Amino acid sequence: MNHPVDLGKDDVPPGAGAEPGAAAPSAGAPGADRMPEEVRRQAEIARAALTALRREVAKTVVGQDSVVTGLVIALLCRGHVLLEGVPGTAKTLLIKTLSHALELDFKRVQFTPDLMPGDVTGSLVYDNRTSEFEFREGPVFTNLLLADEINRTPPKTQASLLEAMEERQVSVEGAARPLPDPFMVCATQNPIEYEGTYPLPEAQLDRFLVKLTVPVPTRDEEITMLQRHAAGFDPRDLSEVRPVAGAAELAAGRAAVRAVHLDPKVAAYVVDLCRATRQSPSLQLGVSPRGATALLATARAWAWLSGRDYVTPDDVKALARPTLRHRVQLRPEAELEGATADGVLEGILAHVPAPR
Repeated sequence: MNHPVDLGKDDVPPGAGAEPGAAAPSAGAPGADRMPEEVRRQAEIARAALTALRREVAKTVVGQDSVVTGLVIALLCRGHVLLEGVPGTAKTLLIKTLSHALELDFKRVQFTPDLMPGDVTGSLVYDNRTSEFEFREGPVFTNLLLADEINRTPPKTQASLLEAMEERQVSVEGAARPLPDPFMVCATQNPIEYEGTYPLPEAQLDRFLVKLTVPVPTRDEEITMLQRHAAGFDPRDLSEVRPVAGAAELAAGRAAVRAVHLDPKVAAYVVDLCRATRQSPSLQLGVSPRGATALLATARAWAWLSGRDYVTPDDVKALARPTLRHRVQLRPEAELEGATADGVLEGILAHVPAPR
């Protein structure tokens, strides 16, 4: 079974508290005085609003706090998320609830073998009234796009998302059409059923900022879920979920994350971890330089959510597995021996010395 998302209480950096945003930066923290007072105030408001997302999402989805944190980190980093979990773990409901709590537009595409690229990005349609072709936007023109079971559609359609994910635009007949901001792709995969699927190539996997595994709820969480349904809970009714943040809070959060201080020793630690994956005897593909920049970005976002404006080695460790697990490829002999990407990364984290 896949390891759970590595943002639980055991991976929270020291002093961050059980929930992001609980701790405030100390007066003597590195870079504490770099931010103007008004910008700092807006950043604190944004952090409080984004922290409240956990409570709102918990009204409909039980026991997925760490996944919500991973999604918020991706939004702060302007990245995309690959969600992996068995059917019935509320992946779709989770994204719908998140978009409702953030007042963001949401669209869902069910990826099937007969889906065409134009069904995702949009296409030119002939208008009989004007005798001209006009562009009809596809579902990718939204804030949160749920690409459900992305590995069930052929590579041609999978590739239609590449430009949208990287350039945040769609090109049709030579004309570039920008996508809304914020924009995030949340793609889902079923980890237990591979018949008739098209695995994403490594180059496309590398475009996702993080890969989050959605675990099956614990026994107590599942009992709570059943009690809610017995009391009349309707997963299609999100009226109890109130909007607690929006695009303005995300923009303020992104600005604050960019101001998070990075010590050169921590930057070197990120590089050492990524280089260690390229030298691991269990891996035939290590982390690319893009992966190193992704780990830096997620660690800075987690540090800010934790109430600090500087990155610690513990921040890097907490985000290493979700940020890197889909960027490495095991050797066949290692797979036969039962090795996993998370297990190899755990060993690398244990052996690469962290700065003090």
